[in-house]
Amino acid sequence: MKNTIIRFGGYGLITGFVIFTLHLVFGIENLDYSTNEILGYISIFLSLSFIFFGIKHYRDRINNGVVSLGKAIVIGILISILVGLGIAIADFIYTKYINPSFFSNYEQQLIDQGKAEDIIKMTSTSAALFMLALVTIIGFIISLISGLILQRKN
Repeated sequence: MKNTIIRFGGYGLITGFVIFTLHLVFGIENLDYSTNEILGYISIFLSLSFIFFGIKHYRDRINNGVVSLGKAIVIGILISILVGLGIAIADFIYTKYINPSFFSNYEQQLIDQGKAEDIIKMTSTSAALFMLALVTIIGFIISLISGLILQRKN
């Protein structure tokens, strides 16, 4: 199980880091924040697709065609934590070093649109931790769905 988690979690980590970084670096200047948010969620879901493939690999190649719902969820959550780390690292690097004015620019856009009643001051660290938590929660949901689809008992 450990090798499956490391393998598919690593794939997801790399995919999440690369896609998230690319969309941040090339999208922020050319697209509005709403479009970038959609692209961010697409990159999260693409990266988390490795949960399904990891559970399927474990069931079919490691565990003789059997996986319980509980085991599938554990595998999926651990993969999602690795994916979340990749995306969190990309987010941290972008907001800390590549575009340190990101939060002030985003805040100003919200003020200009009249949407900034209660702005929470974000830092690169808090944004990265938020992304890790968000990806892990979405990963849990994908793990549950994948586990329900892929579970097989003896």
